[in-house]
Amino acid sequence: MTETAAAAPLSPDLIARFAALVADRDRLDDDAAAPKLAEPRGLYKGKAALVLTPRTVEEVSAIVALAHEAGVAVVPQGGNTGLVGGQTPDLSGAQILVSTAKLDRIREVDADENLMVVEAGVTLQRVQEAASEAGRLFPLSLGSEGTCTIGGNIASNAGGVGVVAYGNTRDLVLGVEAVLPDGRIWNGLRRLRKDNTGYDLKHLFIGSEGTLGVVTAAVIKLFPAARETATAFVAVPSPHAALALFRAARASAGQALTGCELMPRIGLEMTFAHVPGTRDPLAEPSPWYVLLELSSPLEVGLAQTMEQILEAAFEDGTVTDAAIAASGEQAEAFWRIRLGLSEAQGHAGGSIKHDVSTPLSKVADFIVEATAAVEQHLDGARVVAFGHLGDGNIHFNVSQPVGADKKTYLEGWDAMNRVVHDIVAAYGGSIAAEHGVGRLKRDLLPGVKSQVELDLFRTVKLALDPKGLFNPGVLLAPETAA
Repeated sequence: MTETAAAAPLSPDLIARFAALVADRDRLDDDAAAPKLAEPRGLYKGKAALVLTPRTVEEVSAIVALAHEAGVAVVPQGGNTGLVGGQTPDLSGAQILVSTAKLDRIREVDADENLMVVEAGVTLQRVQEAASEAGRLFPLSLGSEGTCTIGGNIASNAGGVGVVAYGNTRDLVLGVEAVLPDGRIWNGLRRLRKDNTGYDLKHLFIGSEGTLGVVTAAVIKLFPAARETATAFVAVPSPHAALALFRAARASAGQALTGCELMPRIGLEMTFAHVPGTRDPLAEPSPWYVLLELSSPLEVGLAQTMEQILEAAFEDGTVTDAAIAASGEQAEAFWRIRLGLSEAQGHAGGSIKHDVSTPLSKVADFIVEATAAVEQHLDGARVVAFGHLGDGNIHFNVSQPVGADKKTYLEGWDAMNRVVHDIVAAYGGSIAAEHGVGRLKRDLLPGVKSQVELDLFRTVKLALDPKGLFNPGVLLAPETAA
């Protein structure tokens, strides 16, 4: 199996055959296509023979069937918010980019069964809003939720800030509709909570990063909307204190603990400087902070529970200061600080990013050890470690030294990765916690996956995509896909 069976440009006749499969308005010209040919950070830029935006699963099927017949590689794309290059075509100009952006119908919202049937191109924010209108909650929440799509969330098994209570995207999907690499449509839009009739095929597509087909629709789980919420912005002296606070909150609040996010002071300072509408909620600076949220569909006195958690933490020195949101607007302001961290860091020059996880019990030890190692590796490096403390997923980002040349700094990406990833491995963690592998981390897989795992990956890929035409070069390197 080769990376792509179509390295040469497509003939005008073949391009015309592809173009005829969709309406004129659904074939993007160069100007309209350009934003879809580069990923958000500019690390990957590509070309495409055509960029098509089909509106039905049947149109997707026709495009893919022709690609299979002609040996043309296909790159599926959702909202183009991925950060590992998994949605970007290569530079050959011989691939077809299939955007699901116009598969944008919410087919059904069933509040009684707590589910929604939604097409792949619907943005996460629209799904959240539709659930809210029905008095329900779809708990997946990401900084890019205004532009990322459900299909992309499924393909990347997106995580976000609600994983501590509700799990990853994989835990929120009941069924999937997908177009297979030969053009066949698999209708797996099952609504069942329990079904033990063999292999659960939807899980092949969740987290597959577009390498096994195009997800075109899904049945997703909804939950009762929160009737009561308590949110606190908490100062702590160290990552270990933050972890102790999480454990105490979990013990006191149980399933009502729905958010626990870690933030460093350096990240807050970047945010206050560059994200409008943010300001420090506390009077004095602290080395570290935790954004703690409790919520419940029942009225169970969460404000009192939050106060009790923080009072006990003050007494034992885990917490040094805290502000409890007095309104929904203030809670949103707290969350704006947390969600602004990634945007703000972009203003501080080059950033070498690590989306990693460790066992929860080791996350504080990892942050301390990896920070010391990075600072020893490069004098002046600024560690901005933040993220989902409650599930062990930390975005261990390293901003360039003040005054350094950005290009020169980013040339040290691989060396910095080795410093951080070696420590991740020592703690039994993952180098791709929620953003996926894509192209960015593809060549690192042999160092973190066993040969048995890689063989199983190849077996699945070969079974579903024997011609190697779906998202070639993503997840599996060409030499490991042979």
